[in-house]
Formats: sequence, C-alpha cells, structure tokens
Amino acid sequence: MGDTERGVAIIVVMGIGMVLLILATVAATAAISGTMKARQDQAWGAALSAAYAGIDEYQSRLSNDSFYVQYGNPDAEFSDGSSVTLPTGTQENEAFGIGTDGTWATVAGSGGKAKFRYEVNTTDYLNTGVIRVRSTGLVNGVTRSIVADLRQTGFIDFLYFTDYEIQDPQISGESSSCVKYEWAGRDESDCTGIQFGKNDVVNGPLHSNDTLLICESTFNGAVTTSNSFNKGGGRLYEIPSGCGTANFASGIAYSPTVGMPSTNAKMKRETRSDLSTDGVPNPGCLYTGPTSIVLNSNGTMTIKSPWTKKTQIAGDPATSGTTPSDCGSITALHSSSGATITVPDKNMVYVQNVPTVSTDPNYWKSSESGRPNCPTKGNNLGYPISNEYVSSDAYGCRNGDLFVKGTLNGKVTLAAENYVYVVGDITYKDSSSDILGLVGNNAVWVWNPMNSSGTKLLSGSNREIDAAILSVAHTFQVQNYKYTGVRGTLTVKGAIAQKFRGPVGTSSGGVIVNGYNKDYNYDPRFKYTAPPKFLNPDTTTYGVTTWMDTQTAMNPDGSYR
Repeated sequence: MGDTERGVAIIVVMGIGMVLLILATVAATAAISGTMKARQDQAWGAALSAAYAGIDEYQSRLSNDSFYVQYGNPDAEFSDGSSVTLPTGTQENEAFGIGTDGTWATVAGSGGKAKFRYEVNTTDYLNTGVIRVRSTGLVNGVTRSIVADLRQTGFIDFLYFTDYEIQDPQISGESSSCVKYEWAGRDESDCTGIQFGKNDVVNGPLHSNDTLLICESTFNGAVTTSNSFNKGGGRLYEIPSGCGTANFASGIAYSPTVGMPSTNAKMKRETRSDLSTDGVPNPGCLYTGPTSIVLNSNGTMTIKSPWTKKTQIAGDPATSGTTPSDCGSITALHSSSGATITVPDKNMVYVQNVPTVSTDPNYWKSSESGRPNCPTKGNNLGYPISNEYVSSDAYGCRNGDLFVKGTLNGKVTLAAENYVYVVGDITYKDSSSDILGLVGNNAVWVWNPMNSSGTKLLSGSNREIDAAILSVAHTFQVQNYKYTGVRGTLTVKGAIAQKFRGPVGTSSGGVIVNGYNKDYNYDPRFKYTAPPKFLNPDTTTYGVTTWMDTQTAMNPDGSYR
C-alpha cells in the first residue's frame, strides 16, 4: 500500500472514531439528561403530593380543635384581610412559616425529604363557613402549590336529614321513651315510625341517624344511614309489610351519626355588639317576641316586632343593648306598617322569647308605658286569623316566633328561639346568588290554618320554600297536615334538617288526601357554601369542597415568587 493510501485510511479511521465518540457522547448526554428529567418529573409530582399532605394535616388540626380556624400567619400573602394569629407554645405550627428564614413542616414518613407550608384565608368564614387554604410542597428543590376550600360537614350536605325517623312525641303524644334509635332498641310496637311512601322521590343526598322505613320510594341521590348490618340485624333499612323494594340511584351505605346541637342559642351570640374582637366583627339584628318579616325583592325586608326594645345586645346574659339604625327604629318596629331595612347581607337575624329577667335590656315591667297588651288568645301580629282553630301552645304572645314570607334579594339567616312559621312562598330573586337559612329551635311550620271543622282558611294551593331549613329540637312539618284537604305541592329547593320526621300530608292508596305532595330538590350550592352563620352539627369534620392546582406561590428558598 502506498503512502497516499495509508494516509487516506488513517483519515477514514480517525473520522469513524470521531463519529463513534460523538455518538457515545450524545448517548451519554441523552442518558444523563433523561435521568435528570426523570428526577425532575419525580420531584415535580412529589412536591404536589407534599402540598396535598399539607391540606390533609390542616384538616386534621381543624377536626381535633374546632377553634383552630383562628390560627394562621397574618403576614402571609394569601392571608391578607384574615383575622388570624400565630399559635404559640404547644400549638406552635411550623407550617405557618413564610420567607427565607421561615420554617417548613415535614411530611410524615418522608424522612425529611418532603416538606410543606400553608397559608389560611378566613375572610369569608363567618359568612359562608368556608376556609380557603393555599399549601406549598417542597421536594428536592422543586415547589408546587394548590388551593383548597374547606367547609365543615353539616346538615346542608343533605337535601334531607333526620335524627329520628318518628314523629315528634311532643306532637304525636307518644312516650318520650320513643326518642331512641330503632337500631339501638326502640320498641316499634309502641312508637310509630314514619315511612317514605311509594310516590316519594328524593332528588338529592339523604342521611338519617335512625333506621329508614322505605316503601318503594325513589332516591336520586346518595343515601346514608347510621343503621348498619351489625346494628340493624343484617339490613341497612327496613321494608314495611306489603311493600316492594326501594329504588336507589346511587345505593345506600352506612355513615356515622351526625350530632344535633341541643339548641340554636349560640346563634344569638351573633347579635352581640361587645364581641368585635372575639368572632363577631359585624353583629346581626335581634328581635324580641313574635316577629313578622316580609322579604322584599328590592333587597329590603319589612319587620314588625312589638316587644323589641334593643336590637343588639352586650353580655351573656345580656345586660345592655343598642338600637342601630341598620336593624330598624323601635318606633317603626312597633308600628302597624313595620320597619323596612336593607337585608343584613351575609349576616343573621335572631328572634328571642321576651326575657323574664329584669336586668335584660329587652325586659318589660308589668306597668311599663308602651308595653304590648296580649290578646285573650294569640299574639299582637294578628295570629290566629279570624275563625282559625289553634292548639293551646300556638302563637304565644311572648314567644320568640318568626312569621316569614316573600322574595329574598341577599344572603341572610333567620333564626327563632321558638317556632318559625312559613306563612307564604319564600323564593329567591336570583337563585344563583341569593341564599337563605331558616333555623327554628323548635318546629319549622308550613302555615296551614283551618277552622274548627277542619276546613282550610287559605285560598289557592301549593307552597314553595327556597332555603336551608333546620329544626334543632323538633320538626319540619305542615300545620294541620291531617285536615284541610289537598293543598297541592310543597316545593323545597334547598335542604331540610330536623330532629324528628315531620309529615306534610296524609294519603290513601298512595294518593294524597290531605296536606301536600312533596317536591324536594337539593340546592347544589350547599356543597360549597352555607347560609351566613348557619348552625353546624356538634361533631366537627371539615371536608374539601374544591381543589385548584394553582401557580406555585413560593420558591424553594421560601421566598414568594
């Protein structure tokens, strides 16, 4: 081989070697890059998991301490406008750290490799019960953030909630020994359970702490009961004799009991003017004795309340009071035309019994000038109406009864120490934004007056109630449901919760012959929000209503982006 040929061969060999070297380098670089990308992707996903772990950890703190909502870092960007403070001592929480010098909490079981911080926003908590939390996870120098809305599990999670599947013994006359769950040994031979009938259709989630009696009813939402196979003798619900099976669109399952509060008295706290730094920055309105409220579609409501002297109070028990103009002048409240005020938006109204303690600012002396005169029977608002037959405990002159109707334009909760009477349709002007809570410590009545012969005194038919309805100690029921003939359809758009099942009519052969047919529909907004300052169960469990993957809030060094 000549020198020229050898030179060419050497060049070719060197060229091939260079190509192979380049290919090897590219392959190695690709492998390293792929490994780095895989690690980056792994850290990206792990950081998101750490952020979720932060939400779970905050939920557990709320469940263990219902007052934990007061804590947070007031200097955190996301907490702007929130009335939160940093916990101290044994309550100190590393997850509230901010900035480059701030602390991070460690995800349990991660060996310190996964961390999180969270910021709490409670600006809407008092109005809707919703707490918003932004959690940031940190893994291997990568951060991810999510935002979650948390709301306490409550009565409004269900279209229909009942503690006991019997009629209120105070109304039925049955023994108080009936106030016991069937699965816990209630004697059904002496205590009459109320069943869901053949024509009943429930269009929303339902829960009962008791054993459900179901006769071929249709349930188009999830159904849960605190009866179980173990407690209920091998059945989740009971089928009465002669009835076929029920129709469950989403099945039926066991769920623990939801504890009813004993009274709604703590709602009265929301009308105190002396708690501006202790949970009541914007007190609502207090009215005393029988009170009529007409909701007006222009965003106002008209109130008549003859016994009211002070519309906000201070102290527990109350020792002083004020009369802010936002709640109406006392002169107007006592007049025949009433006081018309703007709906206390995102707030509440509480109607109390006339106090019997002389130191209470709403107490009336027996000889005091202007003291309302009680009629022989009934109250000063015109109840009972002419020719109306009533039981002895109806329309007490000094009772904290609320009589309400109209079209709501706003967000408000109306509560009464005694009864709530729905005396006309209650609807929303805007069903997407208006929201109402109705809370009676005792029964919530659908007003249905009759004369002594059982004949209806109201013309027309049908009734609609758009609201979250709660009877704490008794029932939601149609007045005189056994009489007055067919009244049409009772439409509820919202939620109903009660201690005892309340009948709304009687039937024969599955057909209503007295009272109302039912048309109950769940307001899906209650999954995410609640009427202002609505009453919650005794048990405290917070659930996430919405998750949002959001722009990462913090850098790996803890500074805000």
